[in-house]
Amino acid sequence: MRGYGPVPPKVRWPGEAKIAVQFVLNYEEGGENCVLHGDAGSEAFLSDIPGAAPWPGKRHWNMESLYEYGARAGFWRLHRLFTKAGIPVTVYGVATALARSPEQVEAMQTAGWEIASHGLKWIEHKDMRPEEERAAIAEAVRLHTEVTGERPRGWYTGRCSEHTAGLVAEEGGFDYISDTYDDDLPYWLEVGGRQQLIIPYTLEANDMRFSVSPGWSSGDDFFAYLKNAFDVLYTEGAEGAPKMMSVGLHCRLIGRPGKAAALRKFIAYIQGFDSVWCPRRIDIAKYWAEAHPPEVRDLPSRMDKAAFVEAFGGIFEHSPWIAERAFELELGPAHDCAAGVHNALCRIFRTASEAERLGVLNAHPDLAGKLAQAGRLTADSTGEQASAGLDMLTDQERETFTQLNTDYVARHGFPFIIAVRDHDKASILAAFHRRIGQDRATEFEEACRQVERIARLRLGQILA
Repeated sequence: MRGYGPVPPKVRWPGEAKIAVQFVLNYEEGGENCVLHGDAGSEAFLSDIPGAAPWPGKRHWNMESLYEYGARAGFWRLHRLFTKAGIPVTVYGVATALARSPEQVEAMQTAGWEIASHGLKWIEHKDMRPEEERAAIAEAVRLHTEVTGERPRGWYTGRCSEHTAGLVAEEGGFDYISDTYDDDLPYWLEVGGRQQLIIPYTLEANDMRFSVSPGWSSGDDFFAYLKNAFDVLYTEGAEGAPKMMSVGLHCRLIGRPGKAAALRKFIAYIQGFDSVWCPRRIDIAKYWAEAHPPEVRDLPSRMDKAAFVEAFGGIFEHSPWIAERAFELELGPAHDCAAGVHNALCRIFRTASEAERLGVLNAHPDLAGKLAQAGRLTADSTGEQASAGLDMLTDQERETFTQLNTDYVARHGFPFIIAVRDHDKASILAAFHRRIGQDRATEFEEACRQVERIARLRLGQILA
């Protein structure tokens, strides 16, 4: 749920491109559900037949002919369009569809297109047992290699199961997996003890929405959406944060003349801009592996309890019990940052009893007090007080702080606490004079807020 957080990586696409626009052509025709392929019924997914349903045990002649259009006519229209534009594409090729389309495969390879794997058959995988899906992945790789002459380096199932990404990563031969839709940039995912590159795909900048509701009712709708997406991402790239834009296409859908016009218009539009890179997905994978290799770090969500408490037990002054309890929360990758750990620790602090919270307040030292003078502060407290110049007080300033500390504790029953990294000596003294006169309940809550702020600043220094 966190991803790259508020600051994405500093991406420098080849040629200093402001955006990477990547076109995917899904080649599924001949791999769909059909009794001729040994399936239980006909196909019902992604066609121009509204509300289509499988026909158990029967051929669906209209459905078959719509899919066949993609192979007979749509593919060649798109092949001419992309080769004329000089844009190489990535083909998501269903292995059994490729095996039934030798002329199209030859044309893909002659054009220098990447042929990634789109699975063995264009069918649902959600109900497959893991061992069944593992076998299907292995057979897809075998057949793909046999038909094209080389094994696929990229994978996208599409109609996947919850096990797909893990099983494909387990296979071990893929430079990237695209069965996600969760980012505008590639990222590394640890799967089964290895780092697997993920290049997210798209279901919205995708011609599949010509066949679903809500979706595109005309080519103009599709072009407008692609243009808007490109404009936003190009602007972000010009501002120093380049992204990638995936465009998903299907031979039987965008290959129709009235729809293909929108794609032709979009290609002409982006070719009117400077600094636009139109790579294959394998090109993105190679670039990312070299420019942004995986980083192996100790992540909070992966720590055992002892390591977590060791790392974060001192964030709330002398109160390791907060980290001990926070460890029992649902910690995941979203907590692998300063804000994430801080939120977990604060949840425990906020829900603790008043006596426990008071104990945390009393664990804090007086500002510029006797412990500081004796050099007995924690390393964090020493650095914090030094940051505001509290380690270099005049005799008069030290006397003032001592008197204020004494008066404050006498009135409220706990030390004066303030996030000194947010202040200098003058503003600290001003806050001292303002807060010393507040009622205890108000000041208790203010002190607790300051404790949380101190914790956030400490975490920011160790979890950049």
